[in-house]
Amino acid sequence: MKKFMIIISIMVLLLTAGCAKTETAGGQKTIRIAEQYGIAYAPVQIMKAQGLLEKNCPGIAISWEQMNNTAAIREAMVADRLDAGFMAIPPFLIGWDNGMDWKIATGLSSVPTGLVTKTSINSLAELSEQDRIAVPQPGSVQHILLAMACDRDFGNPQKLDNQLVTLSHPDGMNALLSGGDVTAHFTATPYLEKELATPGFHQILSGNEAFGGEFSFIVGVTTKKLHDQNPEVYAAFNQAVAEAITFIKDHPQEAAVILSDAYDLPEADVLAYLSATDTEYSQTVKGLQTFSDFMLKTGYLKKSFKNPAAVIWEQTDYED
Repeated sequence: MKKFMIIISIMVLLLTAGCAKTETAGGQKTIRIAEQYGIAYAPVQIMKAQGLLEKNCPGIAISWEQMNNTAAIREAMVADRLDAGFMAIPPFLIGWDNGMDWKIATGLSSVPTGLVTKTSINSLAELSEQDRIAVPQPGSVQHILLAMACDRDFGNPQKLDNQLVTLSHPDGMNALLSGGDVTAHFTATPYLEKELATPGFHQILSGNEAFGGEFSFIVGVTTKKLHDQNPEVYAAFNQAVAEAITFIKDHPQEAAVILSDAYDLPEADVLAYLSATDTEYSQTVKGLQTFSDFMLKTGYLKKSFKNPAAVIWEQTDYED
C-alpha cells in the first residue's frame, strides 16, 4: 500500500506540475517576447504590469525585448533569440512567404491609422515625385495600405513606392512636423492624433478607407518551436493576452493609469485613445485573407495559402 501511494503521489505531481515543468522538460526555461511601442500594444503593457504570464505559468522566466520594427523581430526569430512577437499582418505574411516557421496565435488590436500631410496637399494625386512619405519599413502595414489605395485610385499599387522613407513612428512624426523633405507620414495612434492636432496638417487617407473595411492592426505571432515543444507556455501566453484585453475593456480608467506610466503620457490622453471609435482590442484576427490576396496579386508575396490553418494556430479566432 505504501508503495502504491508513492506511485500515486508521483503521478499527481507530474499531472499538476504544469507550465514550468513542461517548459524545463522542453529545454526552454524562458519565453522571449518582442514588443513595440504604441497604444496598439496596450494589452502587452498590461500583461507586463499585472504579471499575467507569471500568474498563468508559475515559475516561468520572461525576457521582454523592445524592438523598432518587424524586420528586427523577424531577424531575431530566425536567429532563435525570440519565441513570440507582436506585429502587423503584412510583415508577418512576408516572413511566412520567405519560409519562417511561425504562425499567428492571437489577434491583439485595431487602432486609428492614417496618412497625414501638409494642408496644401489634399489627395494622393497631389503628391508629387519630390514628396517623401514616411513609413516604418517597406512591407509594413502602412506601406501595404498605401499600395491598396494606389491600386484603387491609379491602378498601380507601386505608384508611390519610390517615394517611401523608412522611419520609426516618432522619427516620422518629427520629420513631418519639422517641415523638411518628408511631407507625408502614414502612422497610427498616438502619433496620428498628435500630428492632426498640429496646425497646418491634416489626414487625406485613413487605414480603413485604404483597406476597404476593418482589419487587425496588430497580431501576436509565435514560433513553431514554442507552440509544439511548450504547449502550456503557449496556452499561458494566449490566456495572458485574453486577460489583458478583458481588463482594458472592463477597467479602462485603471488601464489608463497603468499605460500612462508605461508610455509617459497623460492619463486623460490615454483614456481618450482607448475609447476612440476605431480602437478595438480583440483576439479575433481580421483581414488576413484580404491582405494575403492583395499582396500576392501585386507581387509583395510569392505564395498564398489555401486554408487559414497554414498561417494561424488552431483555436485562433479568425474572420475576413
